[in-house]
Amino acid sequence: MKKYVRMLRVKHWLKNVLIFAPLFFGEVLFDYAMIAKSFYAFLVFGLAASVVYIINDINDVEKDRKHPTKCKRPIASGEVSIKAAWVFCAVLVLLVAVMSFAAVFLDLYSYVAVIWLVAYIVINLIYSKWGKHVPVVDVVLLAVGFLIRLYYGAQVVQVDISAWLYLTVLAGAFYLGMGKRRNELKNVSEGETRAVLRKYNYAFLDKNMYVCIAFAEVTYALWAMQSGHSGLMFTVPVVMVIFMKYSLNIEADDSEGNPMDVLLEDKLLLVCVFLYAIIAFFSIYVL
Repeated sequence: MKKYVRMLRVKHWLKNVLIFAPLFFGEVLFDYAMIAKSFYAFLVFGLAASVVYIINDINDVEKDRKHPTKCKRPIASGEVSIKAAWVFCAVLVLLVAVMSFAAVFLDLYSYVAVIWLVAYIVINLIYSKWGKHVPVVDVVLLAVGFLIRLYYGAQVVQVDISAWLYLTVLAGAFYLGMGKRRNELKNVSEGETRAVLRKYNYAFLDKNMYVCIAFAEVTYALWAMQSGHSGLMFTVPVVMVIFMKYSLNIEADDSEGNPMDVLLEDKLLLVCVFLYAIIAFFSIYVL
């Protein structure tokens, strides 16, 4: 059973925490009905994301077997056969469909949220089949995935998304995507599994990464100023430190630039994120 749980890549569900951003910043954090809806939506989205991961692993099985770390994944290592993986994937698709239908039927959230969920799956299937082989398009599709998480969460709790927050998430997503590509390019040999890496160069990715990080910090500061909560301005330097520490981590020679690994393996970075959450909470709900 553990091998099937590993196929879900639950660790990567951490990316879906962005779904809770509208709940938190929309000032409905103490609305228990909204909390329940958000957690339910998070679970459904996580299962949908796992469907995409499994399909991607099936499509890339031969390439993953040549990769130093991906070769340990259940499908690439042979622990789970491709046939069994497809069956498991079909069960997950059915589960996601039933849970989404139940959410609409029970009025947990509207069909619009389900449309965002379907859009996420479609975008990622396009990425898996074609987009990840096309430079720039691959990073754009990854960034769109982060935006969909944001708007999916907003639809669940019926909160509007500020244009500045939209731009912050978009720029931050571009930064993460190009950072991962840059480190893959830096650390791999000629036999690397991603053919798209041969179409990138280190200087291009490096320059555009830091354009995006600057843009994200500026738009975040503008969002904080216009949020109506003056205390949020104190989170701006914390956000800058988070970006700096993250950047320092992915500059390490042994880093592959995977956002989840970079975050979870650095206690200081986790402390900074926790500090950000505390300041933001007091600014919005206490002061």
